[in-house]
Amino acid sequence: MTPLPTLASTVSTRFTWSTLPNSRGFELTRNGEILGTLRRPTIWSQNVFATTPGGDWIFCPCGFWRTEIEIVEADSRLTLARFKRKWSRSGTLAFADGQIFHLDYKGAWRPRWTVTNETGEPVLSLRSRDKSVEVGKGLAISESRLALLILFTLCRVRQAQEDAASAAMVAVIAAS
Repeated sequence: MTPLPTLASTVSTRFTWSTLPNSRGFELTRNGEILGTLRRPTIWSQNVFATTPGGDWIFCPCGFWRTEIEIVEADSRLTLARFKRKWSRSGTLAFADGQIFHLDYKGAWRPRWTVTNETGEPVLSLRSRDKSVEVGKGLAISESRLALLILFTLCRVRQAQEDAASAAMVAVIAAS
């Protein structure tokens, strides 16, 4: 097996995503090549499944108010990371190996989601408007971890969309 390239070797490429049919998830591509998918098996499932050539993961909501998400390796069922959400959609993603990332977003209409490392250096920026991902330059991070970070951020984007749709439905019902 050949070693996975580091992020520094991938900065000249363009990451994009598209919505899968029936709004079941997203497909992440780089230069037209599928890099990963993010799927919810049924509309009622709380778990979301991420698949890349580097591995398969399950994003499992947990905690009393479901403000935390565990990233679990699909085969071993070992917890790889845990996301702790703040009252906003922002939060911290801590990996079992000690690596920590911060997720934040800005803007109400087509927000920009950003992931930074512990020192505040940008790792990636996800733009809803053109469905693209910008990757920070010169960071030593495996492509597998990068794909996982992008798919996790897409998971948060999807959750934000679902939360907004639910809020709109409640507002319509309350106004009736």
